[in-house]
Amino acid sequence: MAKEIEKWEKKEGIKFLKKIGIKPNQIILDFGCGKGNYSIPAARIVNKEGIVYALDKNSETLIQLEKKIKKEDLTNVKAIKSSKKSETNLKDNSIDIVLLYDIIHLVGENDSSALKDRKKLYKEIYRVIKPSGLVSVYPTHLESHTDVNSVEDIKKEIEDAGFRLEEEFSEELLHDGNMVNGRILNFRKR
Repeated sequence: MAKEIEKWEKKEGIKFLKKIGIKPNQIILDFGCGKGNYSIPAARIVNKEGIVYALDKNSETLIQLEKKIKKEDLTNVKAIKSSKKSETNLKDNSIDIVLLYDIIHLVGENDSSALKDRKKLYKEIYRVIKPSGLVSVYPTHLESHTDVNSVEDIKKEIEDAGFRLEEEFSEELLHDGNMVNGRILNFRKR
C-alpha cells in the first residue's frame, strides 16, 4: 500500500489533478485533506509560487502530513487545523481550486444536521473561491453515511449553493489507500 501511495503522489496523482485543472502558480484548498494524498501531488503541480492549503480537523493526520511535507521538502503546503466544521479562515475570493474529495459524507454529525452543515460548507467554499474558481468533488459513501441517496442529490445541493456543474467524469484515483474508479464532479462559481 505504501508503494501505491508513493506512486500516486509522485506520478498518477499529478496526472489526475492536472486533468481536473490544477496548474502552476495556483492556490488550492484541499478541504478534509487527511494524510495529504491529494495535497502532496497538488503541491508538486503548483510549484513554489503556488500554495496548497491542507485543511483538516484531525490533528493526528495533520501531524503525519507535516512530517511528509518536511521529508519531501515541500514548502508550499500549509497545514491548517480546522476548529469548526466549515470554517477555513481564508480570505474571500482567494482560492483557485477547492478539492472536496471523500469528505461530503462526513459533514454533519447526524442526519438531522447534515444538510444544514453541508450548506454552511458550500457557503464557505463560495466565499473563498475566486469568481472563476473550480470546485472538484469526489462524493463517496453517500448512501451509508448521510441523509442523501445519490450523487444527484449532492449535485443539486451544490448547484443550489451558487455553482454550476461544468464537467462530470470517471477516473482512476486513490481512495482509502487503494486505486478505484471514482466519479468526479467539477463545478464553477456562478
